[in-house]
Amino acid sequence: MTISSSDAFVFFGATGDLAHKKIFPALQAMIRRGELDMPVIGMARAGWTVDKLRERARDSLEQNGGVDADAFVRLSAQLKYVDGDYRDPATYESLKQALGGAARPLNYLAISPSMFGTVVQGLANAGCAKEGRVIVEKPFGRDLASAQALNRTLHEVFQESEVFRIDHYLGKEAVQNLLYFRFANTFLDPIWNRHYVDNVQITMAESFGVQGRGAFYDEVGTIRDVVQNHLLQVIALLAMDAPAGRDPESMRAEKLRLFRAMRPLDPAQVVRGQFRGYRDEAGVAADSRVETFAALCLHIDTWRWAGVPFYIRAGKCLPITATEVVVDLKCPPLAIFDEISPATSNYFRFRLSPEVVISAGARVKQPGEEMRGEPVELIARHEPRSKKLPYERLLRDAIRGDPSLFTRDDSVEAAWRVIDPVLGDAEPVSEYEPGSWGPATAARIVSGDEGWHDPKPEETAPC
Repeated sequence: MTISSSDAFVFFGATGDLAHKKIFPALQAMIRRGELDMPVIGMARAGWTVDKLRERARDSLEQNGGVDADAFVRLSAQLKYVDGDYRDPATYESLKQALGGAARPLNYLAISPSMFGTVVQGLANAGCAKEGRVIVEKPFGRDLASAQALNRTLHEVFQESEVFRIDHYLGKEAVQNLLYFRFANTFLDPIWNRHYVDNVQITMAESFGVQGRGAFYDEVGTIRDVVQNHLLQVIALLAMDAPAGRDPESMRAEKLRLFRAMRPLDPAQVVRGQFRGYRDEAGVAADSRVETFAALCLHIDTWRWAGVPFYIRAGKCLPITATEVVVDLKCPPLAIFDEISPATSNYFRFRLSPEVVISAGARVKQPGEEMRGEPVELIARHEPRSKKLPYERLLRDAIRGDPSLFTRDDSVEAAWRVIDPVLGDAEPVSEYEPGSWGPATAARIVSGDEGWHDPKPEETAPC
C-alpha cells in the first residue's frame, strides 16, 4: 500500500514555548534540506498577524541555532497564520480557507491535552481531518485511565495509523545508535541475556532545576516526566528481541511485547526525592510532595531477562547533566588469578547525552610478575558532522506517514500499567542536597555490592 505524504503542516500553539524552542528550528532545517515544500499554518489565540509570527520565528532561530538566510526566506513565504478561539467553529473555517487546495494536512497539537478533544472535533466538523494526520505531544495522559480516555478521544476522529505520538527522545541520534548496535553486531546477542548479564542501570541526570517551570513540574514530577516515556523506551530498545522485519509495525510489535512483560512497579522498590529549595520555586506548592528524583527497580518477565534487575535513576539538581546506560556482565565463575567484584567486571556503557559514546569494559594484566589485573575501557566516540535535530527527524517521518519512531496506543497504555502503582504521593519523598546524587536511601535500590554507576564527564580524546 502506498502511503501519501501530508501536503500541509498545521501547528496549534504556534505562539507557545514549544514552537519557539523546537518547532521553528526543525522547520528551518527541513526547508534547508528540501524536505518541507508545503503551506505552514500557525494556529493560536493571541491576536497576532502572520508578520508577528514571522518575527517570532526569527527570534526563535536566533536563540536556537541561528538563522539561515535562504531557508528563512522560504519559511516566511510558506508561513500563514490563523488566529481564533479553538472552541469557535469559525476558527476551523478560517483554517480550511488557509489550507487552500491542501487535502492531507498534518495537524500538530502543541497545546494542553485538555484541549485535544475540542480541537480534533473542530477539525472533523470543518472537514479538515479527513485524509489528515495528527501529532500529539507527551505526556500521553497522567495515568492509565487518562491515557485510555485520551486514546478514545483521538480515535473518535482519527484512525490509529493517523495518530503520531511524539517523544523527541526516540528521534535522538544516540538512541537510534543504541538500536543499531543491538541488532547489527552478532557478538552481542549470545551474551545479551540472564545467563551473562548481572544487571542494567540507566541514569538520566540533570544538573539544573525546574528552570522557571515550577507550576508545570509540580503537576507532573520525575516519574511522569521522563520515566514513563523516555526511560521505559530506552529499556525497550535494550531488552526487546529482534523484530521480524524492517517494517515499522514489526518494530512496534516487539516493543509492545516487551512492555507487556514488564512487571508493574513495586512501591517498596521505589525511592522518591526532592531537592532542597524546590518548594521555593515559583508555582510550586509550599507543601509539595512531588518528586524531582526517582530511583527504582524494574523486572521483565521473559525467558531472556527473568531475574535480571533493571535499575532506573533520574533527577534534577544532580552533579552532572548526562544520560547513561551501563550493562554489567556477571563475574567469571572462578577466580583463577585475582578476585573480581561486579563493579570491576565486564560491562557495556552507552552514553546517550550530551556525548554519544559506546564503550566496553574489560580487564588486562597489570605490568609485573603477579597475575593481577586492572579494568580498562574500549571506547567508540561519535562526533557527527551534521547532526539532525530530533524534531526535524520526527516531523519529517510524520509528514511521510512513517510511524517507526512514534508510540502506538497499546504501548502507551502498557507503559502506564507498569508505572500506575507508584504514582501519586502515597510514598514519602526524601529531601536531598542540590549537587548530590539524590537521597541516601536511593542506595538501597541497587542490590549487592556494586552500587550505582555515577556518570562522569567524558574525557576529550587526544589529538
